[in-house]
Amino acid sequence: MSTTILAAGASAADNFGFMNAMKQGGPVTWTTAAILTIFLFFTLYILFTKIFEQQKIINQGRRVRATFWSSNSLREGAAKLEKNSAYKQIVDDGLSAQEQHARLTDPVEAHDWLHGSLSRSEAAINSQLGGGLAFLATVGATAPFVGLFGTVLGIYRALIGIGQAGQASIDKVAGPVGESLIMTAFGLVVAVPAVLAFNFLQRRNKGIAEHLGAFSNDVLGYLASDGAVRPTAARAATKAPGAGGSSVTGGTKAAAPGTSTAGQAGGVQTRV
Repeated sequence: MSTTILAAGASAADNFGFMNAMKQGGPVTWTTAAILTIFLFFTLYILFTKIFEQQKIINQGRRVRATFWSSNSLREGAAKLEKNSAYKQIVDDGLSAQEQHARLTDPVEAHDWLHGSLSRSEAAINSQLGGGLAFLATVGATAPFVGLFGTVLGIYRALIGIGQAGQASIDKVAGPVGESLIMTAFGLVVAVPAVLAFNFLQRRNKGIAEHLGAFSNDVLGYLASDGAVRPTAARAATKAPGAGGSSVTGGTKAAAPGTSTAGQAGGVQTRV
């Protein structure tokens, strides 16, 4: 008796299931499954590569906040940064814009010229960080419908088979219809990680953009004041022991308390 039951169970498992649905589904089912598999592969690839890229910039920001503003000049500080650092790109673009402004024949405010150059540099970095997120959003929005497409065709095929057999008993209906629902489940398995990855990466990108904007504002203040204005922490670190309200660092006079940056980014003004 038990042997007969086990044999019947094994036979049912062979007749129904994912692989059996794939075998009987035909080219449309295989194509649908292939599309969803490609979606899942690139979703995971983008997720892990972007996490690595974001973490690299976050670590660079920590090093910048710790050591960059203790340098005597922007060039000296930039030389300490990694070659392909996002923060080094902002500094280099700022210094390049300062040199280009001196060669302009049409008079343009130095603040506007520097602010525009630094904003373009920030936008380029943020655009690079946002690469691939559109694909994640697309997968999250379309994968359930791709799976549903496979399910609809699977149900249609199952109903055609039932009609040709002339039998509509529960055992004839439940199996094929249940197999067709596998594609819907597969679509959800692909879509949910894509949506979660998009929201996670988007939030980290916003945090990185905030730090890059603050750093760009500090660079703008430094350039617009010829080095007299720098972040408060850096000013405290570079002030000579026992000095009064001002100090000399590398031949540049530090700003007195209450001096504000000449440049503003995003409407935020920094006071040192």
